[in-house]
Amino acid sequence: MITKDMIIAEVIEQYPELIRTFFANGMMCIGCPASQGESIEQAAAVHGLDAEQLLKALNDALEA
Repeated sequence: MITKDMIIAEVIEQYPELIRTFFANGMMCIGCPASQGESIEQAAAVHGLDAEQLLKALNDALEA
């Protein structure tokens, strides 16, 4: 299960199939340096996204 405190780069390393879900939810900076130390919650705030909605989309994609 993906949680809001997980680091983006670690999530992508473990679940590379989620790159599409990040992109579909407005997170286009998967390869940027900030993703190496930024949590999902922090990145959502920076990009003006709803962290809970993003988490739902990521976890739904894992279950699919």
